[in-house]
Amino acid sequence: MFTGIIQAVGEIKQVQPMKNHGNQGLSLSIATGKLDLSDVLPGDSIAVNGVCLTVTALADDLFTVDVSQETLNCTYGLNQVAMRVNLEKAMRLSDRLGGHLVSGHVDAVGTVVKFESVGESFELIMRAPESILRYLAHKGSITVNGVSLTINQIEAHEFSINLIPHTLAMTTLNALIPGMRVNLETDMLARYVAKLLNI
Repeated sequence: MFTGIIQAVGEIKQVQPMKNHGNQGLSLSIATGKLDLSDVLPGDSIAVNGVCLTVTALADDLFTVDVSQETLNCTYGLNQVAMRVNLEKAMRLSDRLGGHLVSGHVDAVGTVVKFESVGESFELIMRAPESILRYLAHKGSITVNGVSLTINQIEAHEFSINLIPHTLAMTTLNALIPGMRVNLETDMLARYVAKLLNI
């Protein structure tokens, strides 16, 4: 479980096929940036651009994770060398919940429609697939590439978010451009309510 509060920006340094899995899945070596790995062990979880992955090895300022083909099919960007990625270690039950409850299981891939400055902030407009629209709510939470954000408006298949300078400085969202694809995770509470109501 995660909070959507990014702890560091890292970079995918190496992508290679997972050992003993043929062409199914990839092994990634990721530079940690400023992420503190002193309390991380193999088997621990780290969210990489919003995707919960299990650490398989640690070395200096790198960690390695395996990514299944299923995960690659449902997400964007994990197969790209030199891709800058948002990183967050799994939360402890005693941690402050600065964002919202995030599972690290991406629901869909969205597309950036607009990313422009508005005064001192930036407006981000995203297009979401039909499959997740029922989980989006005005002033509700959504995760974009692992970053916990608040939805300002929803219109048809598009929703808008206001980004403050601090968020842009601490994440990879400052590099967004129209047409770029991103990983989206909806609020898990909305998913459970929809399931219970059978909608």
